[in-house]
Amino acid sequence: MNSALWPPPPTRPLPRLYVAPQSTVPRRIDGAWWPRTFDLLTELPQLLSGLPESWGQIDSVLVNSALWTGAPGRLLVRNHVVRLHSTASAHAPNTVVLMASGQGRRDLLVVPPEATEQAAASLMSAAGLPAEQSFLMS
Repeated sequence: MNSALWPPPPTRPLPRLYVAPQSTVPRRIDGAWWPRTFDLLTELPQLLSGLPESWGQIDSVLVNSALWTGAPGRLLVRNHVVRLHSTASAHAPNTVVLMASGQGRRDLLVVPPEATEQAAASLMSAAGLPAEQSFLMS
């Protein structure tokens, strides 16, 4: 029997995510996400794993096809099938729409991966999110 110690598996970085506080006032944007790439197959599982439990289990995701690569029809995330949809619509091109049965729709502003922290703060402010809030960073 080999008693050599195996190194621990690499940990995935936490998603750079800001979720607006719950409010009774409807808002257009529910938070902001700053992915590290525009590779949906890499980034989406990390995002979905980092969302608040109160948002429910995300069943469907809508992204802008002009931004994202790797958008198949379905993706298995933590033993749950998530349907992926894409649009080329100019309506809200820098957002990702998350839908959960019984919980409704959540829209996240997508900060481009190459953005600086200052640019990310400016985008959040322009979207009506508190720019002084920092993203959860790993």
